Amino acid sequence: MKILAALIVALLSASAVFSQPAGNTKTQVCLGVKEGGVWKWVTKENGNQQYEYQGGVFKPVTSLKVDPKHTDHSFDIQFEGPGWESDKIGYRLYLDWRNATDIFGKKTTEKVLHKVGLDGFDSYHEIQPWGVDVLKVGSSLGIGSIAFWDGEKAIRVEKTDSLFCRVENGKKSSEVFVDYFGWQINNIKTNLFSQLEIAEGSYLTKYTIQLTESLPNIATGIVKLPETEIQVFNDIKPGWSCLVTFGKQTLQNDRLGMCIFFKTSQLIHQTEDKFSHVVVLKPENKTLTYYFGAAWEQDASGVKSMDDFKNLLKEQAKFIR
Repeated sequence: MKILAALIVALLSASAVFSQPAGNTKTQVCLGVKEGGVWKWVTKENGNQQYEYQGGVFKPVTSLKVDPKHTDHSFDIQFEGPGWESDKIGYRLYLDWRNATDIFGKKTTEKVLHKVGLDGFDSYHEIQPWGVDVLKVGSSLGIGSIAFWDGEKAIRVEKTDSLFCRVENGKKSSEVFVDYFGWQINNIKTNLFSQLEIAEGSYLTKYTIQLTESLPNIATGIVKLPETEIQVFNDIKPGWSCLVTFGKQTLQNDRLGMCIFFKTSQLIHQTEDKFSHVVVLKPENKTLTYYFGAAWEQDASGVKSMDDFKNLLKEQAKFIR
């Protein structure tokens, strides 16, 4: 009974912490890590063997050096990486070999991510009053993930020596910083320092990338899905182009728009591979900035068509600077 009582107190304490997110009233970033459990070597249902974190409760942290044992579905990090949101939409980034970005569709303007994934690791895949994980990323770039174009396909940031993540809630925006040490790509090894930022009222995330060694390109893009219209707009923001997809491309089989804003002058070429629509971009002085965003028909935008989504992006272009 004492053990059960202690567990209940721990769970309630964790819930109390998560129910009082720090920062401003419109955006937040969350990073939760399990404590009090143990790592175990397991065989998954698909036959894969890996480490899995069993037991423990999630605690919010502001920084994390990713455990070398961590991989996809290790259950040690809340929704598998940092999550960030505005009053419009939410996103998350997998802090493992996938290093891809996913989308939380929101049916509320309230901050919710501090409470998501605490009642069951995959519960956010089921529609709830606040919203749901709307996107199937798989082997694709998801939305706006960092990659390298090898001439045939986009390769995500898969092989690294170590990862360090830090999160920060500001007065009007929230930020995620991820440092990738020793990214092995194109026969070189480089460190990659990244910053993701979301502002109140924004559907867009600003992605800023800094390399320590030169690469001929950085690629990004959007997952390829059926029943989807794709366009590139050059008339939304002067000096910027926008790759846009729209259609029934959610796990709930309803409508979603996704976009990548990039500087027109930095485009090497637009292409695709088996999994993703891809834009290949030229870094300047080992740096690159682009924006990605999405809008779901069940969120406040109520987007029902490509025209609706483009009109929303024209309004959202004020966040690009």
